[in-house]
Amino acid sequence: MAGHSKFKNIMYRKGAQDKKRSALFSKLSREITVAAKMGTPDPDMNPRLRAAVNAAKAQSVPKDNIQRAIDKASRADAENYEEIRYEGFGPGGVSLIIETLTDNRNRTVTNVRTAVSKNGGNLGASGSVSHGFDRMGLITYPAAAGDADTVFEAALEAGAEDVASEDEHEIWTAQDTLHEVARALEPVLGEPESAKLAWRPQTTIDLDEGDAATLLKLLDVLDDDDDVQTVWGNYEISDAVMEKLG
Repeated sequence: MAGHSKFKNIMYRKGAQDKKRSALFSKLSREITVAAKMGTPDPDMNPRLRAAVNAAKAQSVPKDNIQRAIDKASRADAENYEEIRYEGFGPGGVSLIIETLTDNRNRTVTNVRTAVSKNGGNLGASGSVSHGFDRMGLITYPAAAGDADTVFEAALEAGAEDVASEDEHEIWTAQDTLHEVARALEPVLGEPESAKLAWRPQTTIDLDEGDAATLLKLLDVLDDDDDVQTVWGNYEISDAVMEKLG
């Protein structure tokens, strides 16, 4: 599976993630607060907030938590988060884009740089790897939303550019039509698990067992960091390698 998608690599990490649901809730809540602060607190009028709320609902975040995160944006004492993107290389020479939301830039860069350097990689300058990715919109649905043909036809009708269906459905859109396509899909497929801007690699690198194990450890360390929201990569890990890693 590819590093830009969920599927088996993310499934590999789900056990640990389930143990850290409170940390996951915190990351989702932080995105809701930032989205509400950047626009209106009404999800129907704020596409980014709507996507953040839908993502939180998909992870069973309680309604009260979602509302508190929205309300927090209007408080005078609310933290000021900034979005910072780090780029670099991981085990096996894979390219990584690490997206963060932080209220302390120094803390975040130290933690991210340490995590990457201790797990077979190094951070690069801004733009050092992003040229190898396309900035696109990504809408995800669970497999239960429909069979591959149904989802493909709905996505095509809604104006999507590409669809990949495996353990879930990934619907790729142009960057500026993400929310338009997401809205068009809702009457047919329901609310998506997520709808956000993504980095899609133009080419991918196959990892052997050793590099894959180190990369997955790195992803777990980054996942543990409250400031890290999403990590994108251009790696491929075969089913055979995943089975060996067990």
